[in-house]
Amino acid sequence: MRWALVKVCLAVTVMVVVAFAVPLGLVIREMARDRAFSNAEREAAAVAPALSITTDRDQLERVVASAGSDAGMAVHIPASGDAAAVDLGRQRAVADDIATVRRLGRASTTEVEGGSTLLQPVALSSGEIAVVEVYVPEAEVTNGLTTAWAVLAGVGLALIVGSVAVADRLGVRMVRPAQRLVEGAHELGEGKLGARVPEEGPNELRLAAVAFNAMADQVVQLLANERELAADLSHRLRTPLTVLRLNAASLGDGPAAEQTRAAVAQLEREVDTIIRTAREAKPQTVAAGPGAGCDAAEVVRERMTFWSALAEDEDRKVRVAGVDRPVRIPVARADLAAALDALLGNVFRHTAEGTAFAVDVHNGEDAVIVLVSDAGPGITDPEAAMARGRGSGSAGSTGLGLDIVRQLAESTGGDVRIGSSVLGGTEVRIWIQLDARAPVRRGHRGSMRRRRPGRLVSTFNRPRSLP
Repeated sequence: MRWALVKVCLAVTVMVVVAFAVPLGLVIREMARDRAFSNAEREAAAVAPALSITTDRDQLERVVASAGSDAGMAVHIPASGDAAAVDLGRQRAVADDIATVRRLGRASTTEVEGGSTLLQPVALSSGEIAVVEVYVPEAEVTNGLTTAWAVLAGVGLALIVGSVAVADRLGVRMVRPAQRLVEGAHELGEGKLGARVPEEGPNELRLAAVAFNAMADQVVQLLANERELAADLSHRLRTPLTVLRLNAASLGDGPAAEQTRAAVAQLEREVDTIIRTAREAKPQTVAAGPGAGCDAAEVVRERMTFWSALAEDEDRKVRVAGVDRPVRIPVARADLAAALDALLGNVFRHTAEGTAFAVDVHNGEDAVIVLVSDAGPGITDPEAAMARGRGSGSAGSTGLGLDIVRQLAESTGGDVRIGSSVLGGTEVRIWIQLDARAPVRRGHRGSMRRRRPGRLVSTFNRPRSLP
């Protein structure tokens, strides 16, 4: 493209230069010729007054000499009566041309050896017509033409060089963004997902770069979502794996029991490997549409029915509160169930048997809070636990469970906080915003009240006791 643009610009500029320079050179040549013959006419006019007065040879010679043109001027006076014909100076024109000018009475030019001559008729007092011949050499006609042609050639060459340089710069400006776009496409095709193209150059190429970058971002996002989906689905397998592990623990001793426990442990390790492989992707959060969501109270009751059976096997005390009435939230049923399973699975996985836990649902005016608390040892570094992929540092912890919970809360404009519970262990608070347009109350530290004074919905720091 670059050289094609240069060639086109070169051809166009050459045609323009030729179209203007050649006619201009011819005009300059004609102007030089007119200038030379104008000078000759002025010399002939200087002799005309003397011819109208006298035809004396001596006087005419002095007039011609005073004009300074005796070497290139000739005067031809015809015979009249008793006076003989007079010819002054060197005659270069042929006699027929002189006779024709005398007969017609009009000035004329004729070609002679080494140049041209101007034949100018002059009327004498006797009524005869004299002819003044002025020689114009070829050097005088072409005087200055070489310089003029050189200037025109220089200007034309400068225009051509300048146009080629400008075309080359324009070609570079157009080609470089296209080359970067090609390189970026190759890099993206080779798996370099960080390949991006500078959004510069002509408007069309800049828009193409913007579209390419958007496409690359979308590809990265799609791959991240795929990895995230694999991680989330794998993490959801940990709930039935927890049940299998607890059931395997109650099988007692024996080869079959040991093989079952080993298989469950191997399966848990494989699931953890899948989670860690896909943990770096950050999913794209999509807000729920109008009418979407679920009944949080119903989901909590359902999941607690499942986990209560396991808790009974491990002699854990369980308390559920706030699920006696429907609580609508803008979250998909499966997502809320996965978040609850992740938190409750962590309780069973990271606390000893017999450790109590509780689930509370608080329905506010603009938000719903779900609290999952336990009486375990607690989390020493909540910020590190919330960081995706770090986990709690214990064996079998990937940190993805808390990240699933965080995604669920942030999809509604809410957040997740980890703190100490009144049971003595960990308390995970899920703030689910009912109106996604409302600002997230980041500074909240344990209490949620309605905006209208006098009606307190719930206070989380109030001591609670298990049944």
